[in-house]
Amino acid sequence: MKRVAAKFVPHLLSEDQRANRLEMCREMKDQLKTDPDFLSKIITEDESWCYGYDPETKQQSSQWKSASSPRPKKARQVKSNVKTTLICFFDIKGPIHFEFVPQGQTVNQQLYLEVLK
Repeated sequence: MKRVAAKFVPHLLSEDQRANRLEMCREMKDQLKTDPDFLSKIITEDESWCYGYDPETKQQSSQWKSASSPRPKKARQVKSNVKTTLICFFDIKGPIHFEFVPQGQTVNQQLYLEVLK
């Protein structure tokens, strides 16, 4: 016997959900046969956390040192406590719209309706 980790999957789908997903894929495949530009009309969306940093360039962080002095040390940058959600919409050519969610705003159906308008 050996110990193995479970495979992470986005969702555990029921049989009905799998059948629905398969049917939608077949419909999209048929649509692509009748309309070659079909994929260029698809828009998708993604959300991501964005953290605030005060980055320092390599030049700004450099220091003068003598040949005998030790090399300076610098801690890795840590995530700040300032964070917000970014909503971004894409089409076949790349990003078409992005918006930062206001602090304290819940990402829900109403927010998406406002963004889409």
